[in-house]
Amino acid sequence: MRCFILTVSDTRSDRTDTSGRAIAELLVEAGHIVAKRALVRDDAEEVSAIVREQIASDAVDVIVTTGGTGISSRDGTFEAIDALLDKRLDGFGELFRMLSYHDIGPAAMLSRACAGVAHGTVVVALPGAEAAVRLALTKLLVPELPHLVQQAKK
Repeated sequence: MRCFILTVSDTRSDRTDTSGRAIAELLVEAGHIVAKRALVRDDAEEVSAIVREQIASDAVDVIVTTGGTGISSRDGTFEAIDALLDKRLDGFGELFRMLSYHDIGPAAMLSRACAGVAHGTVVVALPGAEAAVRLALTKLLVPELPHLVQQAKK
């Protein structure tokens, strides 16, 4: 699968983006292609514009974002992604929070991680914590990604 990774953060740089780097590592280890990576500040309009551009492109099958899925006033990734989805995969967020609960307890409810399909492209929004993206990739995305993309392209 050809993947685009977008890190959403007001504080991270290319050098300190451990979550984006972890996503890339895990996708490549699983045999997928990281077509492109980008970093954008935590601004819903900017996130939306970049994700829309990637959805319109034939260069990627999967978009994975990291960051901006919490509940602070600056966290707008969920709203940006949710507005673009044709179909939502509610089970992804539910499973992610259930798995997170085992690691971090009730704070897992603060995550608004989500996934869905937009114009045949799988779009996944993950929290910014490296441990969270590693959990999501190893337990949910990597095992199911080929099937997700195959179904999204039908």
